[in-house]
Amino acid sequence: MTEPRLPRAPRLALVVLAATLSSCGRSAAPPPASTSVPVTVAAAKQSDFPIELRVVGSVESPWTVDVRPQVEGALEAIHFREGQDVHAGDLLFTIDPRPYQAALAAAEANLARDRAQAQNAEAEKKRAADLFAQGIVSIDVNDKAAAASRALEASLKADEAAIQTAKLRLDYCSIRSPLDGRTGAIMVKVGNLVRALDTTTLVTIHQIDPIDVRFTVPEARLSEIRKAGALEVIARRRGEEGDPANGSLTFVENEIDRATGNVYLKARFKNAERKLWPGQFVDVQMVLSVRRGAVVVPSPAIQDGQQGPFVFVVKKDQTAEVRPVVIGPSRNGETLVEKGVEIGETVVVDGQVRLTVGAKVQARPAGPAS
Repeated sequence: MTEPRLPRAPRLALVVLAATLSSCGRSAAPPPASTSVPVTVAAAKQSDFPIELRVVGSVESPWTVDVRPQVEGALEAIHFREGQDVHAGDLLFTIDPRPYQAALAAAEANLARDRAQAQNAEAEKKRAADLFAQGIVSIDVNDKAAAASRALEASLKADEAAIQTAKLRLDYCSIRSPLDGRTGAIMVKVGNLVRALDTTTLVTIHQIDPIDVRFTVPEARLSEIRKAGALEVIARRRGEEGDPANGSLTFVENEIDRATGNVYLKARFKNAERKLWPGQFVDVQMVLSVRRGAVVVPSPAIQDGQQGPFVFVVKKDQTAEVRPVVIGPSRNGETLVEKGVEIGETVVVDGQVRLTVGAKVQARPAGPAS
């Protein structure tokens, strides 16, 4: 009797199953050896690291004056150009002085008249006193002569005060700069009528040299600033690294802003070269202290992870190790490491994206560009 023949498809499945079972008895082939990952490395070094504070500040003039007239009159002349540097005492505007010259002349004439009358009254008083002593005139006549002399003496003082007022008003016709500074736009023209009580500003003058920079710092940095004492302050135009202006801290506000938790500070700068301009925003930098012998690594070595910052450290066997770190401030492409890396250890500064823990590395030193 012949055996039943299996269908073709089940027979093929049996062959595949037999081949699979036979292979389970042999060990799997080893995976191909992995290649080294090329990375750029640098050594953690020991360095004196400045602890800096960097904020944004605004430039403001120490003194700003809105020039306004103190007498009424027609503007006769303008003696400067818009945007011109002026010095204290420079003549800026002239108001028509003729009405005030006439008022001064009238006051001087009144003084001359009253002075003559006062001299005559003084002589009358002396004659009346002599005649009263001789019993020729009554006491009433003597008292009236003395009173007339005293009244004219008072008139002389009033005339002198009127002359001083007239001279002052005449002097106000010449409007001079109260400070060294730079003028802004001229708001009037020759021939305009200006008034003493008018709120219109003739011109605004800003002091440019020296000049102040105003900025705020967090409350937490106040103790460092106070311990540092006299501090040098550097200001640069925003986004620029070169050509800084150097000044010094001159003011710390006596209270903390409760709404923001910040403290207002001010620094003063010599500004003969006009590096700083009122209203300008600048980058402000202060060195609060220097950490001696700190551990420093290139900033690109610091990576951000779910558990915080870390670095890849290359061990002696040329494998990569992940090392959590506690970092401090950064400066000029370098970061201070408070904890996690020792001086002389090798850290990866480029190529971390292809690294895994324990991976072999092919290290090349970082160049100046890195």
